[in-house]
Amino acid sequence: MRAAVLTDVGRMEVQSVPVRPPGPHDVRVRVTAVGLCGTDFHIFEGHSNYHTDERGLPVPLPLAPQILGHEIVGIVEERGRDVRSPAVGDQVVVDQGINCVSARRAERCEYCATGDSHQCAFYAEHGITGLPGGLADFVTVPAANVIRTGAGLSRADAALTEPLGCVVHASDAVARAGARYALAHDEPARRVRHVLVCGGGPAGLLFIQYLRQALGWDGPILVSEPNARKRALAARFGAEPLDPAVDVVDAVHERTSGRRVEYLIDASGAADVFRKMPGLIRKQASVLLYGHGHAGADLSVLNNVQFLEPMLVSPVGASGGFLDDGRPETYRRALDLIESGRVQTGPIVTHQYQSLDEVPAAFAGAHRDVDYVKGVVAL
Repeated sequence: MRAAVLTDVGRMEVQSVPVRPPGPHDVRVRVTAVGLCGTDFHIFEGHSNYHTDERGLPVPLPLAPQILGHEIVGIVEERGRDVRSPAVGDQVVVDQGINCVSARRAERCEYCATGDSHQCAFYAEHGITGLPGGLADFVTVPAANVIRTGAGLSRADAALTEPLGCVVHASDAVARAGARYALAHDEPARRVRHVLVCGGGPAGLLFIQYLRQALGWDGPILVSEPNARKRALAARFGAEPLDPAVDVVDAVHERTSGRRVEYLIDASGAADVFRKMPGLIRKQASVLLYGHGHAGADLSVLNNVQFLEPMLVSPVGASGGFLDDGRPETYRRALDLIESGRVQTGPIVTHQYQSLDEVPAAFAGAHRDVDYVKGVVAL
């Protein structure tokens, strides 16, 4: 089969690679769409490498080239002998993570036993930790890792199931954290009055919709985002974009009458968020560290943040327990939100690529286009 293979930092080539046949409990999926994630770009550009050896040290790309792509949609083309569902021909979304349940371990590790399957003690991940990802003709995964979509759902919309699942998981983690302020606290004085979302990219736009459409929160959602197209989408989904000409600290101070926000979601991964955080959050606020990166931030910026005693929550992935058939519960919830139309993904997808041959150029710089919000490779 053909695949877009990352052979070194900044170097991706379309190559011929072997197809792994399905084992007894696996399915072989013909890939029809793959969402391009910020994590993919970080790996491509050499800012991170999650394929590590037994000592936790990154394995260099020239020694172990990677096939990226973890937001995967496809059609089941072959089933292992013991697989009864899904059927050949079904469109499915893929949970890229291999955990105790999908690997059929006799005993679940402590993380899988508590619904934190993304932190499975034996975790591996297609497209991120070295297992082949979706930027290929086919991907072979356990049948428990796929969820059938409705017939009417487009492949591009379905590709945002994984990132929305991450938003669902992250929001659940904040709700469980027991911080001073909550979106719907029993005590009025401890209810969140203002939310600030830093970053209006795909994650920020999904968080806005999840707050409005899934959690039913009707308070002000402020969004700090320099890009005009993303600000327009944020407003469309029910948020209040802040004027990029005004410093975000000054804007938040004015909008909250000096109170600052009780809930900050960093969906940007920008170092400047930590630098400005002391001027953005109320004491003992909740801070969701969702975006990765923060390059250029000296750890000393945490001094004034720590002084305010915020609840820092840093979940990753789309774990959240299992359905009765072993499939990922969080993916099911995310897919339901997309299929019902409560969360709109179509407006977020601004760039589509029609073949694997277009993928190297997409990684080389197309995502830096001023109108780029989210890219999907639709094969």
